[in-house]
Amino acid sequence: MDEREITTSVDMKSIKSLCEEYKKYNYIPPELYERFDIKRGLRNQDGTGVIAGLTHICNVHGYVLNEGEKDPIDGQLIYRGININDIVENCVAEQRFGFEEVVYLLIFGTLPNQKQLERFSELMSESRELPQYFFDDMVLKAPSKNVMNKLARSVLALYSYDDEAENASLEHEMRKSLQLIARLPNIMVKAYQVKVSHYDGGSMILHPLLPGQSTAETILSLLRPDRQFTREEALLLDICMMLQAEHGGGNNSTFACRVLTSSGTDAYSAYAGAIGSLKGHRHGGANINASKMLGYMKAGIHNWEDEDEVARFLKRIMLKKEGDGTGLIYGMGHAVYTKSDPRALILRQNAMKLAQGTEFEAEFKLLNLVEKLTPLVFAELKGDTKTMCANVDLYSGLVYRMLGIPEDLFTPLFACSRMAGWSAHRIEEMYNNNRIIRPAYKAIAKHRKYIPISER
Repeated sequence: MDEREITTSVDMKSIKSLCEEYKKYNYIPPELYERFDIKRGLRNQDGTGVIAGLTHICNVHGYVLNEGEKDPIDGQLIYRGININDIVENCVAEQRFGFEEVVYLLIFGTLPNQKQLERFSELMSESRELPQYFFDDMVLKAPSKNVMNKLARSVLALYSYDDEAENASLEHEMRKSLQLIARLPNIMVKAYQVKVSHYDGGSMILHPLLPGQSTAETILSLLRPDRQFTREEALLLDICMMLQAEHGGGNNSTFACRVLTSSGTDAYSAYAGAIGSLKGHRHGGANINASKMLGYMKAGIHNWEDEDEVARFLKRIMLKKEGDGTGLIYGMGHAVYTKSDPRALILRQNAMKLAQGTEFEAEFKLLNLVEKLTPLVFAELKGDTKTMCANVDLYSGLVYRMLGIPEDLFTPLFACSRMAGWSAHRIEEMYNNNRIIRPAYKAIAKHRKYIPISER
């Protein structure tokens, strides 16, 4: 019995009737949230996040508060006190891979010297292999249509292959984190290949790992049928991974990881929960929506360089007459960044170098117009002149396509990068907080008497 048969074997008419019963008794009027000053989404009325903890790991800075009002500033992403721009610029100038250095910095809190980085990179390479029989039993025999689902299930399954899964000592937590950071790209590509074979009617191509490769090189080497890629391609993917490795403790998946960690659960459960959070379309899945939006625009705009035509199409998207019907311009706006998202700026600048002279150059220019025109169209339609910038999702999907990465792997690749940040936050939560995270909810149901079933 396949998934469709399992679903349709349920009496859906009965389920629908039960859903109507649910709707009658579970609606919460929106005005109650204002009356009781509820911080929906754990955000204050001015859009700032509710302070839930302290961290050394990361700071996301996009505005300053001036007498209670937000003053936009150029966005800053700070890893352990170091601006991400400085990290990426140094790696680009020296034409070297930086993701392993970022992992080291985020987890240990300091930059490695050359010898430390070389040994750490070797350790990561040595840790990529999966346990014996893991691929056969957990991936090949249990395929999933969704690679993120398979990643979460695989991380949970690794618990069974670890004799020290419940050992919460710093040494074993560090080992689990580094192994998962190293193994997740391997699991991702294998899960994708099984998905292609089982569901898409394609061929499953499995390559052995090559020792000594960086994480970015490993992904391209495992993914491409001929294993061939240029150093420029691998370095661009490496930049993507550096930019997505961490984004503060308040983003949904990282907070989910810290909440689960605070309960005292094991590492595999906490990281699987973070993957489940990132899978959501309001979080890690946003770059897929941006990529699909670009497809709508390419098909619906005759002249991609005509600003008036592009603006008219953006207006039709906002009016829910084009696109996916949500009225959203994906890749525009951010909860924290106002004037600029540093990740988007870095990605656009470095990706354009590789796109020049290819079929992707025109698409990048079209996205540049989206970035330029959306605030103007938004102000015209909504009467709101708030400062709005492109976020990293506007460009990341196109960059992945340019690197030959299929859409099925857009969000899983995000997870492979963010495992570094999750690891840093889990370990920090374990060894500094030591209190279960338990916010309060206000109960609004009125007291009622129990009615015997014979009297209902």
